[in-house]
Amino acid sequence: MQTHHHHHHQEHEHRHIDEDMLSVEEAYRQIMACFGPLEPEEKPLLECLGQTLAAEIRSPLALPPLANSGMDGYAVRRADIGGAGEAQPRRLQVIGLVAAGQVSTQTVASGTAIRIMTGAPVPAGADTVVPFEETDEVERRAAGRTLDEIDIRADLPVGCNVRPAGEDVQPGQLVLEAGTVIRPAEIGVMASLGLERARVIRRPLVSVLSTGDELESLGQPLAGGKIYDSNGFSVAASIIAAGGRPQTLGIARDNLADMRRKLEQVAGSDLLVTSAGVSKGDYDVVKDVLTERGDINFWSVRMRPAKPLAFGMLRDDAGAADMDGTPGKPIPLMGLPGNPVSAMVAFEMFARPAIRAMLGRQRLARPVVEGTLTGPIRNTDGRRVFARVEVARQNGVFYANPTGPQGSNILTSMSRANGLAVCPEDLPVKEAGERVSIIMLDWNEEVDL
Repeated sequence: MQTHHHHHHQEHEHRHIDEDMLSVEEAYRQIMACFGPLEPEEKPLLECLGQTLAAEIRSPLALPPLANSGMDGYAVRRADIGGAGEAQPRRLQVIGLVAAGQVSTQTVASGTAIRIMTGAPVPAGADTVVPFEETDEVERRAAGRTLDEIDIRADLPVGCNVRPAGEDVQPGQLVLEAGTVIRPAEIGVMASLGLERARVIRRPLVSVLSTGDELESLGQPLAGGKIYDSNGFSVAASIIAAGGRPQTLGIARDNLADMRRKLEQVAGSDLLVTSAGVSKGDYDVVKDVLTERGDINFWSVRMRPAKPLAFGMLRDDAGAADMDGTPGKPIPLMGLPGNPVSAMVAFEMFARPAIRAMLGRQRLARPVVEGTLTGPIRNTDGRRVFARVEVARQNGVFYANPTGPQGSNILTSMSRANGLAVCPEDLPVKEAGERVSIIMLDWNEEVDL
């Protein structure tokens, strides 16, 4: 439930440590054993941004394809300009001009030069490019003289200002490894190789189901005792942010028929994420339906917030047999707690890494930094506490400022946070001024770090 006025949902009563509780690590291990990279798909280049390359890319061509000029200037033979300087220029006949995108049909013979633009292929016979600043071109233009000859005023070494063919990439060279995450730079690299499409690991389709009679859809008036379904939105947004594609199934009411109807829409998903209906005090409708459709474990995890967690496999038997009549593959189900903050923290710790594993990402966890607490984190019952904190950096030190009341129903505490500070299970309190590990939820340009 997403209410905060039922006392059995409040997680700050003192109670002995539950021996049947799972550690965060054990829950993570059991969940992550069920996830790995999904199958590849081929897509237009730009649509692959943020996805993972499914196969290595070797270059079909040389880059640059031809030796080309690094400067606007004159393509010459080095032998013709030896010893040239301001005092003793070498005069060469200018026999042509070559621009970027053209290939000169002329050959630079001894005593001649070809005017060349940056990026243009170096003509046959030439081995060096003299920038126009090292010639008398400016004076000739100013005096209105033709540029059919030019005085070279610098002695440059062979190959000067010439970018060799294949300097960036040789044909057949490994350019991008499988598993590379495609950023704008990788899109540019693939485009430079002429690749219109890429093979990438597909994005997982993640179904989102909110449960509870107290929930109301957005756009509807709120009747007494009802609250708007925020979890459906925060979870769907978290799925997009993690790289998945959400499929929102809406709200399932606390009755068997409605739950079963909703579960029929899950076919074809790579993961179903539910919120509410998994903690000890909840109605058993959710548990009953999930258990009749699959093998689901209802766990208490030694963490706060987000102690209640369900995980298991749904049999895909809701009429979702494949074309050949075989039953569909089982779908992993993750049941998040109903409290909005608990749902987001549980998603962060368990669903996000699962989505990233399906995306073929190598790094599943958020970056962790060490910082200094500016206020205490209290640990009343031997659970690992993930406190919402606002992280800022002063003089090279990260400071973690707890974001107000930490009740698991207070969603604004999550909105003000850009990190989760961790208090270990065995510490009753982390005091202000103590060092703390901080899971960075976002490194964004709105926050001074």
